[in-house]
Amino acid sequence: MAKAKTKPQPGDYVEISLIKKSYKGILLEAPLDEKGIILLKIDTGYNIGFVKKDILGLRVLKRAREKTEEAEIKKSPEKPNIAMIITGGTIASRLDSRTGGVSPLTEPSELFRFYPELFEKTNVTKVEVPFMKASEDMDFKDWQKISRVAEKLLNDSNIKGIIITHGTDTLHYTAAALSFFLKNLNKPVVLTYSQRSIDRASSDANLNLQCATLAAISDIAEVMLVGHGTINDDYCMAMPGTKVKKMHTSRRDAFKVVNGKPFAKIYPDKIEFVSVSDYRLRRKNKKDKVKVDARFEEKVALVKVFPGQDPKTLDYYIKNKYKGIVLEATGLGHVPVRGARKSWLKKLKEIQKKGIVVCAAAQTTYGRLDPLVYSNGRELLKAGIIFLEDMLAETALVKLGWVLGHKEWNVKEKMLENITGELNNRLEE
Repeated sequence: MAKAKTKPQPGDYVEISLIKKSYKGILLEAPLDEKGIILLKIDTGYNIGFVKKDILGLRVLKRAREKTEEAEIKKSPEKPNIAMIITGGTIASRLDSRTGGVSPLTEPSELFRFYPELFEKTNVTKVEVPFMKASEDMDFKDWQKISRVAEKLLNDSNIKGIIITHGTDTLHYTAAALSFFLKNLNKPVVLTYSQRSIDRASSDANLNLQCATLAAISDIAEVMLVGHGTINDDYCMAMPGTKVKKMHTSRRDAFKVVNGKPFAKIYPDKIEFVSVSDYRLRRKNKKDKVKVDARFEEKVALVKVFPGQDPKTLDYYIKNKYKGIVLEATGLGHVPVRGARKSWLKKLKEIQKKGIVVCAAAQTTYGRLDPLVYSNGRELLKAGIIFLEDMLAETALVKLGWVLGHKEWNVKEKMLENITGELNNRLEE
């Protein structure tokens, strides 16, 4: 019979006692070149080191889960079925006891083992892992891949909705892309995340997934992002995919709805809808299947305007044969024009003659563009710039690439058409 291990092992939750103080945390594997040092990831998420000779006691409070431990997945015919698409990010990561950082969960069963609450109200009947990437490494081809996997799952009559786990850095770009790519949507598509890994006491992953589960079986037939509504573990918000923006680098409630309002406030055990009229209800008897329209022109750019910026900056986009640019314009939709040492007006006319579509979105977080208030704005409007009203700059970039991917479309008409809630006639706080 094998002897049970008694020594503390990397990954164990331990207590280290010093002369005047004790520390609790996850034991890490110390580097080979740092003999005599013990590393600990404390509950705040920080890593600290101790000299072995200063330690009076080292006690194991909880053993790390064995790699061979299997998740017990219980399915019930009374529960609705959902599917998951796992793409990476912190929510699909666990602590690496060698480095103190996080590493990707490589098997779906590992994800289930960490998030048992996922199965309390639903059966997760299908899981797809098209790739495992940090979201900052994604591009439009990844959006296309996710949308095609989603299409297959959404057209499965046994599945009520899908959850997509994703890194936070570019989650709002993916949410916008799926909002445009998925046509005839009649089931919820829920993107969710975590700012802090499941190994940390302050992790936001569990609540986000519990709330995402309720959203996935709801009657909201939309692409939405579900995440913490506050810094506390009290409720989440279900936010429109084209009206959401990452507003903080590390807070758990990093995402906020801009120039709009959420679909719902979601608690672990209930959903409080904000306004039924503002979202598409699930169409239970709809016969049309979900279809992917993911044609995309990748030669698009988002350019932030700043004081004194040389308009020759735009020559790069001419040289590299770009098809479209979204300018993050100042104020109500301005760039240096009248009285500026480096006026942009001539260059903007030039690049449009060369076939580059130029749109303007607000550099400010909130509000709507209005080129008619000041003469500079009127000059730009006369020059052919497409002013995108209250559309978010990130959403505008994604939409422009998608619209330009359809050569048969009138670009200006399509950019100003409210296709999936990206434009809002009435701004919300």
